[in-house]
Amino acid sequence: MTIYPVTAPEFAPYGRIITGYENECAAVVGALRTSTPLPDATGYVPEEPALQNLPEASVLGAALFGGMPFQMGWCNGHNTRLNCLEYHRDSEFNLGTQDFILLLAKEDEIENGKLDTARVKAFRVPAGTLVEVYATTLHYAPCHTDPAAGFKVLVALPKGTNTPRPDLPVRGGDDACLWACNKWLLAHPESSEAAQGAQAALTGINIDIAQDL
Repeated sequence: MTIYPVTAPEFAPYGRIITGYENECAAVVGALRTSTPLPDATGYVPEEPALQNLPEASVLGAALFGGMPFQMGWCNGHNTRLNCLEYHRDSEFNLGTQDFILLLAKEDEIENGKLDTARVKAFRVPAGTLVEVYATTLHYAPCHTDPAAGFKVLVALPKGTNTPRPDLPVRGGDDACLWACNKWLLAHPESSEAAQGAQAALTGINIDIAQDL
């Protein structure tokens, strides 16, 4: 699988690099590195006090979300598989302590509630580079570039995102894919999420980039 850098033009439909907040990003990276764990698999925390309470995080979050309430969490660990794709009604911002890879597709590539994983593209994000992943971009857990190092990645989102699923009826549209608050999930049939009841809406292979690193 081709792994594009986020500086390549191929990344433009999916997101962009954010600059101008280098001091704030350095503080967040430092807290990610020293105050968050590195699981053997993949772990996720929607809001991490060690990040949320940084003075620099307050400045960064206010700027990224235009004054809306926000949360600074993390996704850390080791991973090379796609497994699922999710989207929100808002952009997500990512920043890593080391290089990591995002597997991405676009919401408008969903056809009849399904997405072919052949549509997925891979992008490498350099350490310390802040990227915006657009609301219309399907994404999920990062992948590592070095199995020994794993990844530690900031996940900044509007406050409440990825918290427990609200009790809402399934009436139409993408209601059946709502997996958590502000989180719509398309699972691959081989994933643990599908085994837990998530919509098995990804067709094709469950991408594994281990051989492409």
